[in-house]
Amino acid sequence: MIFQAAAIRLDDKSEFYRDLAGQLWALLDGETDAISNAANTSALIFQMVPDLNWAGFYFLRSERELVVGPFQGKPACVRIAVGRGVCGSAVEQRRSILVEDVHAFPGHIACDEASRSELVVLLLRDGRVLGVLDLDSTIAGRFDREDQAGMEALAAIYVDASGWQGRA
Repeated sequence: MIFQAAAIRLDDKSEFYRDLAGQLWALLDGETDAISNAANTSALIFQMVPDLNWAGFYFLRSERELVVGPFQGKPACVRIAVGRGVCGSAVEQRRSILVEDVHAFPGHIACDEASRSELVVLLLRDGRVLGVLDLDSTIAGRFDREDQAGMEALAAIYVDASGWQGRA
């Protein structure tokens, strides 16, 4: 089956994220491979969410390290220690992190110098952290709490559809 992303309204963020969630469910329907689903999820987000320069996944490979997964954007840092940068800090603190200006974030890891803001949400399964969904923008202050809630919902859809039993 060929999936075709449909245009969705951008003037109402809550409606935008509801529509995007519906498209993600349709895109992942019937597929349980975590890597394939991460590839399609990052592609859909990158295509549909305005003003992004990077959208992708980092998977927790040990208690101490995240490893890059499927993404859209410029080449990325491959390994990030838990506790380092925005992604590693989100895992260490077990919460999503929204950064208005990455240059003001202590220990920010600059994979792309053009990035100005970042949103990282956890991938959770039965209380266990599997990794993160990471979004970057060249616009400072690009992300807000509505974006965070919308992306947390998309991350949950990805995890649920992907049948996470072990690691990706």
